Amino acid sequence: MQVNSVRYTLLFATAVCLVCSMLVASAAVLLRDRQHANQLLYLQKNMLQATGLVKIGDAISDAEIRRIFDRYIRLRLVDLQTGEYVEHPQIDPSRYDQRRARADPAQSRAAPPNLSQIKRIPNLATVALVVKDGEPVQVVLPIEGIGLYGTLYGFVALDRDLTTIRGLAFYENRETPGLGGEVDNPKWKAKWPGRKAFDDAGNVRISLVKGGGVGPPKEDPHHVDALSGATITSNGVTRMLHFWLGESGFGPYLAKARQRGGP
Repeated sequence: MQVNSVRYTLLFATAVCLVCSMLVASAAVLLRDRQHANQLLYLQKNMLQATGLVKIGDAISDAEIRRIFDRYIRLRLVDLQTGEYVEHPQIDPSRYDQRRARADPAQSRAAPPNLSQIKRIPNLATVALVVKDGEPVQVVLPIEGIGLYGTLYGFVALDRDLTTIRGLAFYENRETPGLGGEVDNPKWKAKWPGRKAFDDAGNVRISLVKGGGVGPPKEDPHHVDALSGATITSNGVTRMLHFWLGESGFGPYLAKARQRGGP
């Protein structure tokens, strides 16, 4: 066969495609476990940053993240309708995929109309308790909601009083770098600790406000400076917090926790 013929060109291109496809498929299969482990580690790091157990911006090894997580974090499943902890014989909280459950009609329900554009709510959610000396001192709640270009996924950590915010962290977003992408900026995240998610009557009050000038937590407990030039993203953060801290989200769980005196 002549190397400059059409047949040779087609056969050569086909062979290259097959070899490349096999290499890509093999790499995907061989690296799947490592990719999953890295994703889990990234989630754990963001959860720890929300609690303050890991300082935002600090360099920390993978081994240290695992050590801190295993020492202080206890994962529990919560029934979002009843607000009760549940023990499910077939579900390990550390392996429970809340996003996959949300997409399964058998494991979720339709969400009421909401500004965060959340369509379905999983029946069960995973919360993380920060345990010190045998007592839970914080609870970390998963949150999500629409931003400018897609859904933001993150965590909000509440103190034992279930009102004071210990931190906020997002582990996935599609926002514009330098604008809405500033949800990952350590300086902006540092504005959250000490803010109050609820007022004295138990209403969700935390919100982002434009124009700057928000005072420190003791003087202005319910407000955080909005992201400069990112009004839609800032509104999205406010809306998702109101949704997940409200009755359609973790409201029933927080009410039961307050009756118990803490998480």
